[in-house]
Amino acid sequence: MGQEMKLAPIRLDSYQPLREVVAEALREAIKEGLLAPGQRLMEIQLAEELGVSRTPVREAIRKLELEGYVVMMPRRGTYVANLSIRDVNDVFEIRTALDSLACGLAAERITEDELERLQRLLVTIGEHIEKGDMEKIVETDTRFHDLLYQASRNTRLVGIISNLREQLTRFRAASMSFPGRLKETLEEHKELVDAIAQGDVQAAKHAAEAHMEKAEQTLLESMEAAGNAREKGERKASDPMRRESAGRKRDGRI
Repeated sequence: MGQEMKLAPIRLDSYQPLREVVAEALREAIKEGLLAPGQRLMEIQLAEELGVSRTPVREAIRKLELEGYVVMMPRRGTYVANLSIRDVNDVFEIRTALDSLACGLAAERITEDELERLQRLLVTIGEHIEKGDMEKIVETDTRFHDLLYQASRNTRLVGIISNLREQLTRFRAASMSFPGRLKETLEEHKELVDAIAQGDVQAAKHAAEAHMEKAEQTLLESMEAAGNAREKGERKASDPMRRESAGRKRDGRI
């Protein structure tokens, strides 16, 4: 990691176990791009930058491996995971099925209080979209989905979905940042809540599936756009070298 990528020391006054605080710091650094896909993670260096010992760093890395943020390669080290199309397909395939089931159950079991809270969260999401506050949008969107899962009244289902939470959170920010996606998301949420409010199980399932499929499609488009931008940047950076090489050939220097 270069100097420009140095992580800030963490605060040690949290009530959480130190390994959880370190895991959160590394998770956020990966989301924000401070730790880039494919970058090697060195325990000693991370421990020095974060101001902790190697033990909580090692424990945090193991947790992030389970969440899909890092990969540990025998005899080669630990690296920030690259997002592949297969990764996206796998996660969304599972999540679409789970969300469809949860929303179908919510259409049957939701309380009036929960329905009112869902509708208030929709208003709040809309307000954050108007302000362009991405952090608040993602936070409120997470609360919205958590309430949907709660309304399913199936604790085992909620537990299974929670295991995928961090992997989807990593995807969610990238998907929502795509131009025009925020307003589309809000409309999809409204359709979902309307179906649940009417107690229409099939419509709720269909709305959940459509929402997840659109999120996956947008994420893949975002990944493609990012890849194209990187290629363009690499070509632009190599152009001066090509011109210099061509000049040397003309001048007989090579």
